[in-house]
Amino acid sequence: MIGPASLPRVTGAHPRLLDAALATLVGGIGLLPLLFGRWPDGVRPSGADAVAAAAAFLLLLARRRAPLPVLALTVLGEVTFTILASYPSRVLKIAALIAVYTVARTVRRRIALIAVSGTALSLYAVITYATDSATGPEAGAVFAWTGMFAAVGATVRTWHDYVAAMEERALRAEATKEEEARRRVAEERLRIARELHDVIAHHIALITIQAGVAGHFLRARPDQAEVALGHIRDSGRTVLDELGPLLHVLRQSGDETTDETTGETQPTEPVPGLARLGGLLESLTAAGLSVRHRQAGHPRPLPTAIDLTAYRVVQEGLTNAHKHGTTAEADLLVDFGTDELRIRITNPLASGPYPESAATGTGHGLTGMRERAHAVGGTLHAGADADGRFRLAVRLPLPTAGPPTDTRTSDRPATALPATAAEGRQG
Repeated sequence: MIGPASLPRVTGAHPRLLDAALATLVGGIGLLPLLFGRWPDGVRPSGADAVAAAAAFLLLLARRRAPLPVLALTVLGEVTFTILASYPSRVLKIAALIAVYTVARTVRRRIALIAVSGTALSLYAVITYATDSATGPEAGAVFAWTGMFAAVGATVRTWHDYVAAMEERALRAEATKEEEARRRVAEERLRIARELHDVIAHHIALITIQAGVAGHFLRARPDQAEVALGHIRDSGRTVLDELGPLLHVLRQSGDETTDETTGETQPTEPVPGLARLGGLLESLTAAGLSVRHRQAGHPRPLPTAIDLTAYRVVQEGLTNAHKHGTTAEADLLVDFGTDELRIRITNPLASGPYPESAATGTGHGLTGMRERAHAVGGTLHAGADADGRFRLAVRLPLPTAGPPTDTRTSDRPATALPATAAEGRQG
């Protein structure tokens, strides 16, 4: 059963069926007076009415394929019929109005306006000729009926254009949504890759150095080799501890999870900060790097993003200093200013400028630190000074606090284990 809701789908899927039904209806209206012997207004039909009914039927079948020619032929047929029969054809008039609707529905608006205006004037002339009156009600009704059918056609045209525009917008929105999803996936992969680099590169560098130390002392001083192996074991455990939460992030999309046995809420990604700076410096000291650590200003809790960025910058900067320096020493300054956190790392260079990339590295060390600093609104400057020392300076914005109050200095001398010749480039 075809209801009102399904009618648009039927007519859209079978337009020729609709045209055939409409043409049959109009043609049948033209043939009915022949059966009853007169029109409702008393005019007796003739053979010309049958011809007009047949012409209307054939023209309406072709109204979609050639709307303008069909309109012109129906108007011409109406004029010819009126001149020959001395009265207008009702059937051709109905066909002309339907053709007006089709032209307003399908043809460009300027052309449709010209065609509809010409049709209205032609039908007005026909009525004036048949009734011998230019101001009668029938003459005025011609303009009303023509304007109404044209308005309906234009309204339907506007509605179809609106629906088509909405469908196109929905398709573009869907395409944009998919593109945005792909972009977010790429950004998330880049973030995870950078986090993995920060977590692993530092400890792998320490493991490599300690492995060289162990190999150097394996026969001559096995006790020192055992100490180096212990540092390797500790660094490996640290890597596993930090990789665990990060891999948990890759497996689940939530921000937090709850341990089923203890019921405690656990973070899904590692968020180290400057509070863990002591442990970092101890691990570097154990690897043979002497860090002269100075802290200025008034330490205070930092925003999580700033705290994580500061820790990662110090971690990466000191690791690079250990790998590229001529001596196993570096200076670290952490200055808590009133509106920014300043970090400065200096160390002697082996030779030449500080490398951005090398055959043994990816070149993401300085790039990763710079992007991290920029991500939180900070800046990073790195380069060699005239005195042959490499300087890494980072500024990170902070909430406003009181002026600096104290300066502390701590020296972390190198251990008895010398650094090996493992001269890695920028990691």
